[in-house]
Amino acid sequence: MKIRIMVAAHKEFPMPADQSLYMPILVGATQNFHKGISYQRDDQGDNISTKNANYSELTATYWAWKNAQDVDAIGLVHYRRYFRLKGFKSLKDVLSREEVTELLAENSIIVPRKRRYYIETNYSHYIHAHHREPLDLTREVIKQDYPEYLSAFDNVMSRRSAHMFNMFIMQRDRFDNYATFVFGVLTRVESRVKLDGYSVQELRVFGYLSELLVDVWIEANNYPFKEVRWGQLGFNQTIKKMFFFLKRKIGFGRKITHF
Repeated sequence: MKIRIMVAAHKEFPMPADQSLYMPILVGATQNFHKGISYQRDDQGDNISTKNANYSELTATYWAWKNAQDVDAIGLVHYRRYFRLKGFKSLKDVLSREEVTELLAENSIIVPRKRRYYIETNYSHYIHAHHREPLDLTREVIKQDYPEYLSAFDNVMSRRSAHMFNMFIMQRDRFDNYATFVFGVLTRVESRVKLDGYSVQELRVFGYLSELLVDVWIEANNYPFKEVRWGQLGFNQTIKKMFFFLKRKIGFGRKITHF
């Protein structure tokens, strides 16, 4: 089985040793002016690299969907965040080829362990951290153009946990189906939403929305999946992300009307 796990990065950074499995991909390459980086670029072939500010790591997902046709399975991780089966202290602890192959032999979809919110639903968590309008527009788009997904969308929004980070490993047929759904929905939302006044952080809106759409897609299709632990490199970076998360929640608090 030929497997490619893309490692989304916007700069040069240490990468897993097995680069026949892990493929570093420079996201936003069209507007990324770093010189001398030999990673695969997301602005080659059919691509949406120029939309990286809004789509984040999804520009890598789109690139793989349209251009990596010679593989049997596709994955996406981040240059600091990886799947793991054991303790995670360094890049030596990421999933090996043997581990990925064994997991895919039994599961066509691999996702990270759920993030649990306990006191909030996925909907209230989102609108407390981000602008509400894009998420409400997402429901409208699904209701109008993907009605078979509406019940799953409402179920996911009312839950208190979700598979986050846009991380996955999928067999090719599942990946193509996933990408068709996610980019179909997001393209329609993009054509209707107004992003005037959004901060640089909040302009990454379609990356945030897609984190919830993976569970909608899985549930609506009744696909079996395997949860795998994940680890993040850099304790200081983790603390920094927690700070910005709390800042966003305070700054974007809204009154909840449903879900």
